[in-house]
Amino acid sequence: MAPATILIIDDEVSLRGLLARILRLEGFVVQEAGTLRDGKRLLTEHKPQVVLCDVKLPDGNGVDAVSGLLQLSPYTDVVLLTAYGNIPDGIRAIQNGAFDYIVKGDDNDRIIPLINRALEKQSLQLRIRQLERGHGKYHTFDQIVGQSACLQASIALARRVAPTDATVLLTGETGTGKEVFAQAVHAASTRAGGPFVAVNCSTFGRELLESELFGHRAGAFTGAHKDQKGLLEEAQHGTLFLDEIGEMAPELQAKLLRVLETGEYLRVGDTRPLHADVRFIAATHRTLLEEVSKGHFRDDLYYRLSVFEIRLPALRERPDDIPALARHFAALAAEKLNRKRIPTLHDAFVDHLLRSPWKGNLRELRNVIERAVILADDVLTPAVLPADLSQPSSIDANWDLSALERNAILRALEHTGHNKAETARLLGIAPATLYRKLKEYGLG
Repeated sequence: MAPATILIIDDEVSLRGLLARILRLEGFVVQEAGTLRDGKRLLTEHKPQVVLCDVKLPDGNGVDAVSGLLQLSPYTDVVLLTAYGNIPDGIRAIQNGAFDYIVKGDDNDRIIPLINRALEKQSLQLRIRQLERGHGKYHTFDQIVGQSACLQASIALARRVAPTDATVLLTGETGTGKEVFAQAVHAASTRAGGPFVAVNCSTFGRELLESELFGHRAGAFTGAHKDQKGLLEEAQHGTLFLDEIGEMAPELQAKLLRVLETGEYLRVGDTRPLHADVRFIAATHRTLLEEVSKGHFRDDLYYRLSVFEIRLPALRERPDDIPALARHFAALAAEKLNRKRIPTLHDAFVDHLLRSPWKGNLRELRNVIERAVILADDVLTPAVLPADLSQPSSIDANWDLSALERNAILRALEHTGHNKAETARLLGIAPATLYRKLKEYGLG
């Protein structure tokens, strides 16, 4: 296993050099930068596992820079180093996504254990992602909760197409259960014995997503020490689910189109074509035809993906399903929390749920119910709902999409105590997308 790479960003040459020597003696590969600009360049080139960043730099503040560093490398952990620690800076650093915030000199003995903790966390997260990509237990159509006519119509279409090898495009708002539907289609297909591999296209930049999808040869780029299988190869004889396909870069869209048309693709850095025996299911919350008209999405790829399009209804379109969904999520939360009894739902609690707009759809409802189960004993009442749900307001039909999105982000931030990683998970978007939205709406 290749040694982990650590990037030190600090303008104090002597201290940086001392820290670098200590880390190299521990077996780490170390990159050094004296400015934030050089640090960002090395971060992009080497994708280190951990960044040790000084708070005061000649061209910026480390606390403010954390979110930008994580945008460049979402799976890197950032530890901030400061000569004079203070609580407000420490809190802000953690809120911005830093792994930890320590004082130089006083906390030197913490650095190596801290790096090891970050690497252990990354290793666990990697194993989880690998398990999610491979074989596993999948949702089936019978496990999808809800009897509303609009949901049942979507299920009927999905059941009809499942036994075929047709490409499926799932559309609908964020949080409507598109991956659950994709798993159910896979479970009812002739490929059910093969792997179900899922990737969120908004999580990676273009180069990293290309490597994830197609794999790469050793030496194809800096850090490519050995041949790496791509998700197409992992999904062989199974199903590849491309979530948030609308976020894929145009250059990569062309390469995906070639796979759909010919079944062939190239690993990054290779010249020998490989064949993909894969069923494709794609999903997006965007209206792809609008993206085509704007020049953001290829029309030929759209028509290849939308061979069989299924729209999933928003939760507000099927309010009759909310009580059953709430009981289902309460049971799941009780099991997760090792509760002996499943809490019951008070009528007033259900009434508040029915009057909520649920802009985050099933994902938002599930998180609200889990929070309620944590706070309640045997009965869920309005008292355990978040403040904005305990006194729900009516939906303003004149709000535009950006206003709805901004409000959803604000609500999610409040719900998570401004934990940006948890907020991104709650909203079902990549951390990089959340940081971009925070900047766009002046919330960062």
